[in-house]
Amino acid sequence: MRRTSGEFAALGLSLPVPQLGRVADATAEAYGTLLAAARPSTHPYLIRIWNFVGAINAGEGDAECYRQFCVGRAQAVDAMFLTPPPAATAIGASHATAPLSVVALCSSTPAIALENPRQTPAWQYPREHGPVSPGFSRGAVMSEGSSVLLLASGTASIVGHVSQHAGDVLAQLDESLRNLDVLLEEGNQKSGGVFLRAGCQSLRVYLRDAAAVSAVAERLSHSGIDPSRVAFLQGDVCRRELAIEIEGVFAAN
Repeated sequence: MRRTSGEFAALGLSLPVPQLGRVADATAEAYGTLLAAARPSTHPYLIRIWNFVGAINAGEGDAECYRQFCVGRAQAVDAMFLTPPPAATAIGASHATAPLSVVALCSSTPAIALENPRQTPAWQYPREHGPVSPGFSRGAVMSEGSSVLLLASGTASIVGHVSQHAGDVLAQLDESLRNLDVLLEEGNQKSGGVFLRAGCQSLRVYLRDAAAVSAVAERLSHSGIDPSRVAFLQGDVCRRELAIEIEGVFAAN
């Protein structure tokens, strides 16, 4: 799938994963195909990527699906992808046999990559998180016409590289929002814009347990983010101890 509009293009593909042991191979194939389509085009810069992986937490240790996904991605990407990597999210699909799906927003010009000073860059995670560090930045700032937008990557309850508040979805939401605030401020510093929660154009909330929607929605109603901009989806987060992850688009004032 390819859709083009001016300076931007959206590329998407899905590949079957015949068995858990082949996740790395399928990911390497998907990213190889993605880069082969993007790099020679008029939209060679990958700005933001969404990854949907069936049974993302299945498997133990380095055989876990998400860790193998990271291995496959690292096998396929080029130096341009890594300096710095695009903003991204990886979420577990609704069933184990779901295809590996990758959707990328590409541009004719590069974005400003963002990191969060409260968090270790994902691509510098220590070995305990897998044989290959995840390849994504915490966010990206880009221009769309006269608007300046901040695209926040999947943001969770992580400080440094350590997950926080296991078993408490509301505490994890609060920690995620603190990380989001720091990322917005980083966007202000790097772009000269003014990004605030109130400038949220869309917020996507992934919940491991759909039964938590009401409590999370209530907490978010006091966050300064317009509730009409919030969408809830059920999906497994890449770390088993994490119950929630958020991502969003914010417009500079």
